[in-house]
Parts: sequence; C-alpha cells; structure tokens
Amino acid sequence: MTTATNTQQTSGTQIAYYHLCHRKLWLHAHHFRMENATNNAHVEEGKLLDETTYNRRAKKWKELNLGHVKIDHFDPSTNTIREVKKSPKLEHAHVAQVQYYLYALEQRGIAGATGIIEYPKHRKTTKVALEDTTRRTIEGWLAEIERISKLEQCPELVQKSYCKQCAFYDFCFV
Repeated sequence: MTTATNTQQTSGTQIAYYHLCHRKLWLHAHHFRMENATNNAHVEEGKLLDETTYNRRAKKWKELNLGHVKIDHFDPSTNTIREVKKSPKLEHAHVAQVQYYLYALEQRGIAGATGIIEYPKHRKTTKVALEDTTRRTIEGWLAEIERISKLEQCPELVQKSYCKQCAFYDFCFV
C-alpha cells in the first residue's frame, strides 16, 4: 500500500493512539469507540475545553475535512492548524498528530503549513513544523499503524501512567 493511500485512510486520532497505546489503536481500528460510550470526566473535559476556548477567534478557524483526516481548526489565510488540548502531559502524541496533519496537507498540495497546540489551562503554546526527517518518520508510523490494525488479536496490555484517565480504562482493567 502506498503512503498516499495510507494518509487517505489514517486519521489523526490513530496517529495519537499509536504514540500513546497500541492496544487503544487496535481497539479503535476495530470500531471500539469508548470515548463516546463512557462518562469519563477527562474525555468530557477535553471536549468541552475544545468547544469553549477562544470563541472570539472562531471566525477565522474553519473545519477542514480531508476524508479520514479531519482538522477541527484551520486558518486558510495563514495555512495554520490549531489544536486545543487539556494538558501538555501527552504532548508527544499531540505534536505527532499535528505533524501528521501538516503531512496530510502537504500530500494534498498545501505546502508550508504550520501548526500550534494550545493548552489554555496551562497557558502554554507549542509550535509545530514539518521537517524532512519527520516526513520519513511519518511514513514509518503509517506502516506500523497498518500492521497493528491488521493484527488478529488485541495487543497485550502495557500499563502506563496515564491509563486511569483513558476512556478504555474499564475495558482494559475491569
């Protein structure tokens, strides 16, 4: 399968899950959607934060739908992607997700886009760019996501420090 096909089939959520938990990635790939099925306070707080933060800026930010890649906040005048996240605790996954969005835009002919991740509760902003080494790394992520998603069985549980806040916590531990 070619990389262009992978970017048409891989979502930003899958990229983030790949960096957080291969088990969560596999469950998502097999249509388990615990984020919508549970009353996980951490998940709900994150959704509310995204929906209510920076409302005055809402006019310039547009939703951009590229098939499997859905970018919630995109400023077409500056080619800037904005992600709003609750906490920088999992920043590595947030950065990877925005890098993937930049990659997906580039694959569709929009070069030179940039990204920002805002953590309003922490008053922190992280700038994200796409570099040549990251492009090659993303191709590896896509191959691994495809491999993990096609596994016949769910990957083994690997307990991490953030498991208790995960929407899949009950699935994995109860």
